[in-house]
Amino acid sequence: MKVVMIRHFQTPGNLERRYVGRTDEPLLEGEGLIRMAEEKRNLIQALGKLDCVIASPMKRCIQTANLLFPGEEPLLCEKMRECDFGLFEGKNYEELKDLPVYQEWLDSRGTIPFPEGESHEAFKARCVEGFEEMAAELVEKGCETAAMVVHGGTIMAVLSRFDRGDSEFYDWQAENGGGYVISLDEAAWGRGQKEFREIERL
Repeated sequence: MKVVMIRHFQTPGNLERRYVGRTDEPLLEGEGLIRMAEEKRNLIQALGKLDCVIASPMKRCIQTANLLFPGEEPLLCEKMRECDFGLFEGKNYEELKDLPVYQEWLDSRGTIPFPEGESHEAFKARCVEGFEEMAAELVEKGCETAAMVVHGGTIMAVLSRFDRGDSEFYDWQAENGGGYVISLDEAAWGRGQKEFREIERL
């Protein structure tokens, strides 16, 4: 089975390099959005018939799914929401750089929880659990190719968990509209051997 994990298209907060997690902001509209949607749609169509579309319930992911897969009703996965950035939510580096709590977080290489937000480990565990639940449903339905329209953090959490190598979380960054094509063995997955057979950049 192939699973195409796609990061949503750009939002105003992404453009301004803000921490956008729980904020449910829409996509940044314009000609560039339509052009990118057409390009990505063609890339995905080349992979073959799509059996199922899954998305985070956040507006930016649903809008991206509707642009990429018009006419398809995405199955929503609550556990694949982006991380809650707590006090950093909606702010960028310039606005945060002089705060001791932000410097402390940077010095930890992101390993300590976001102040008043989610911890890195809790976020990863949530995303992995969501992916496992969706993958089990796809296998049960006999899907051959599925798409998941989610967030950059979600992609990094899932791929760093199921990659066969020694990769780390930030090794799997994806630009807006980018992502990865994952191959997994349904039979092995069903037996509890949960790892990705192959990962290719979209």
